[in-house]
Amino acid sequence: MRVSTLSAAAIAGLLLCSTAIAGETSVTLEKGIDATLNVPDGAKGAPAVLMLHGFGSAKDEVGNMYAREAEALAKKGIASLRISFEGFGKSDGDTGATTVDQQLADALIAADYLANVPEIDRARLGVLGFSLGGGIAILATAERPDFFKSRVTWSSVGDFAEDMKGSVGQEAFDKATADGIVGLDLGFRTIALKKSFFDSLAAHSLKDALAVYKGAYLAIAGSEDFSAKYAQQYVDAAPGDTKEAMIVEGADHIYGVLGQDQAQADLVIGKTADWFDATLK
Repeated sequence: MRVSTLSAAAIAGLLLCSTAIAGETSVTLEKGIDATLNVPDGAKGAPAVLMLHGFGSAKDEVGNMYAREAEALAKKGIASLRISFEGFGKSDGDTGATTVDQQLADALIAADYLANVPEIDRARLGVLGFSLGGGIAILATAERPDFFKSRVTWSSVGDFAEDMKGSVGQEAFDKATADGIVGLDLGFRTIALKKSFFDSLAAHSLKDALAVYKGAYLAIAGSEDFSAKYAQQYVDAAPGDTKEAMIVEGADHIYGVLGQDQAQADLVIGKTADWFDATLK
């Protein structure tokens, strides 16, 4: 969730559209939520994974990591649904009006849709969250602890408010309080966020949410990212028996995905596909 300035080449990589993947269908969910459903050819009673993107991003994620993850999952016979939260990507809605609560509601709408796809086994659902989306994934599994069988987080926030302050600064919080809205330059895009977004950050405790969910949990973080300090302690706090923290040595928040060397990103994508293959089958 770190805010940084990216080069023109990096921005191009971030915005690059993914190539077509077999078995994919564009769908529009309730409230105009744009999504991509991937159902492997010939699937029947397949496990499936819901993917929740990070702050300011969209359904395919930076460097197409979610599109690539969907393809990796499909090769293992696992379906997936990746969404753009309201106001992001091609989804309807006001970007500035986003809140943690709204994104959680979007995630649950998507989960219900995924569970009712005829080719999917609703008893074998997983959820993947990246950065801020990792926090939303943790809240979603706490909201419905028996709905999801497995959870993976990439570079997840550990404290919504404190981590956002570390990214955008206290000044942004103060300006939103004073003016009701604040504009932010994320490097790859600009965004205006209303006071309600900042208020919602303090309304949810991820530590409390972690204690509710007993399913499988894999937390992945780069050693050079702020999220590394949370991965092991949050896995330790999770009450389930099947859990693991993986620290990618030398990796940043996005696992170097916008560079030429894709080794770290490929490692994360592959590990995640293997995890869901093992815990959803």
